[in-house]
Amino acid sequence: MIEAQEKRSFGRMNANCRMSFRRAVSGMVHEGWCINISGAGILFQANLPVEPGRAVEIHTMPNDKITPPLTAFIEVVRCTRTDAEHYWIAGAIKGIKTA
Repeated sequence: MIEAQEKRSFGRMNANCRMSFRRAVSGMVHEGWCINISGAGILFQANLPVEPGRAVEIHTMPNDKITPPLTAFIEVVRCTRTDAEHYWIAGAIKGIKTA
């Protein structure tokens, strides 16, 4: 049987770094925590939910000097409440913003 990991086109990389995100609707910037990222998607934790289907601009702030920051546009595909104050938000990367 094929494992779920084997069905992915891109492997996940643990990121564990600060990030910010901006919902297209409100334009307000919020802080989050990037859990992992791949060539096609991102999983992050935030203190507020974002509805699936929404467009979001994300900006990662890696902890080391080797990994460059990333600014990208995503479409939220899943938002799961993890406890009373946090949500895990999964997004499909739709585009990379260049400097």
